[in-house]
Amino acid sequence: MEDPNPELERFRQQWREEVSAKAQAGSKAPKAPTRGPLKFPPVSQSSAGKAPKPLNDDDDHETFQSIAALPGGRVEDDVHGGDGPLRKEPQSALEHYEAAVERENQGSLGDSLNLYRKAFRMDHAVDKKYKNKHFPPSSFPSKPTNPNPSNASATVPNPAHHSLHGPPQTLKELTARCAGVSIQPAPPLIEGMAAPPCPVSSLPREILVQVFEEVAVSDVASFVRLAQVCKHFAFMVLTEEQIWKRVCIGPESGFGGMHFEWQREVLGGPLDDEILELQDLAIVESETPKEASPIPLTKEETTELLYSAYASSWLQMYRLRPRICFNGCYISTVNYMRPGQGSATQVTWHSPIHIVTYYRYLRFFRDGTVISLLTTDEPADVVRYLTKELQEAHRGGGSSHLPSAVMQNALRGRWRLSNVTDNPEANMKDAEGDVYVETEGASKKYFYRMQLSLRSTGKAARNRKLTWQGFWSHNILTDDTAEFTLRNDKAFFFSRVKSYGAGA
Repeated sequence: MEDPNPELERFRQQWREEVSAKAQAGSKAPKAPTRGPLKFPPVSQSSAGKAPKPLNDDDDHETFQSIAALPGGRVEDDVHGGDGPLRKEPQSALEHYEAAVERENQGSLGDSLNLYRKAFRMDHAVDKKYKNKHFPPSSFPSKPTNPNPSNASATVPNPAHHSLHGPPQTLKELTARCAGVSIQPAPPLIEGMAAPPCPVSSLPREILVQVFEEVAVSDVASFVRLAQVCKHFAFMVLTEEQIWKRVCIGPESGFGGMHFEWQREVLGGPLDDEILELQDLAIVESETPKEASPIPLTKEETTELLYSAYASSWLQMYRLRPRICFNGCYISTVNYMRPGQGSATQVTWHSPIHIVTYYRYLRFFRDGTVISLLTTDEPADVVRYLTKELQEAHRGGGSSHLPSAVMQNALRGRWRLSNVTDNPEANMKDAEGDVYVETEGASKKYFYRMQLSLRSTGKAARNRKLTWQGFWSHNILTDDTAEFTLRNDKAFFFSRVKSYGAGA
C-alpha cells in the first residue's frame, strides 16, 4: 500500500538519519553525568496524516519546539542549550559564570540564577575575570587627547600627526625640534606699530638688585621663586651674594635675629641690669687667668668668622647654619597606647586598649621669648591662637568661653641657641645647633628646662626639625632638678602659618 503523503515520509527518513547521526556522535563523546539522551516515541503508520506531537517534561520545565515550527523541518539540537553533542558540566567559577550568561541569553533565568550563585560562591571576583577575558581594555580603542588645546600658542608645534603607540623621542630630537620655537611677545597697543619692549629688561642691574633685595627681606620664599621667571633672574638669585649677605645678617629671617645669650627672664620680662653687671664682673674679675672665660663675640663678628666655614658663600650659610624660624611654629605629635579597664557590670573576655594622642607646640619670637603649650587639641584649632595677646587674655582662666580658651594652659618662656661657651672643646661651627628653652612650671616654685637639637628633615628642608636632648624640672626653693623621661615624646617639626606673616 503506497503512502498517501510522500513528503511526510521523506521528512521522517531525514529525521531518522539525523537522530542516528547524533546518537553515534554522542556515543563517541564523554557521557555527561546528568540526564540521558532525549527519546521520542515511535511514529505509528496509523497516524500518517498527522504530524508527530512533541512531549512536554513538566518536571524540568523544558519546552520542545514543534517540528513544523523549525525552519526546514529540523528538530532542536540540544534540549539543554547546546549546539551539538552534550557538553560536560562546568568545573571552575569562570565556566559557571559563562554558562550562566549563556542560559540568561536563552531565557532560562532559573538556571542562570543557580549558576551565578555557584560561580560567586567559588570566586567572589569572577565577574571581573569574565570581563577581562571577554572584554579586555585593549579591545576598546583609547580616545586620543585634544592634539591642539585651545589655550596653546600658535607657535607650539601641532602633535596631531604623532602616533599614540610610537616610541618616545629622545632628548636630542626634542631639542632639535623645538630649537626654532619662539615666545610671541605681547601684541602692540596700536596695530602696525612696533611692540613695546619688556619693562624689566630695560632696568639697570643695580636697580634690579635693590628690588630683589627688598623682596628677599620681606619673604625669602618669594625671592627664590623669582628664579622661575627666566634664566637671567635664576642666575641673579643663585649668584648675587650681596642679597644673600643682607638676608644672613638681617634680623628678619637671618642670624641677626638669633640669640646666643639669654635676652629675657623666664616669665618674659627684661633681664635686670644688676644681673648683667654681675655677669660682666664674673668674666673680668676671675681668680686666675686660666679660669677666665673668653669674651663672647658679637653676632656680627661670629657671622663674619663663619663665612669661610660655609665655602665662602652666604647662600650656603643661610641654608646650612642652624637657625630658628619665626614665620610658623614647631609641632610634636605624640601617640602611645595604654591598657584600659573593663566594665564592672559586664563580663568581657578582652581588656580594652586606649590610644592616647596629644600635641606639644613651640612658637619662638624675635625678642627671645617663647610660648609652650601641651594639649590634646589638633593643630588646626590651636596654631592661630599662639599669640602673646591671647596668652595674657586667658591667663588665670579668663575668657574661657572663647574659641581661643586652649591658651589657658600656655606657658611663658625664653630661648637661646648654643655657642662656644656651652661646648668649649668644639670649634665655632660645630658648637652651634642646640636650642635651650626655659618655661614656667605647673606652679610658681617650678620651671621647666628643655634642650633640643636642630636637625634637617631631608635634602631640601634644613633646620626644620627639633629633636629632644633632655627635659628637666627645676625646683626654685630647694634648687633640685629632676629629669623627665622621653619614652613617648617625639621630635618637633616646623609648620609655616600664613597668619603669622614674617613672624613677630
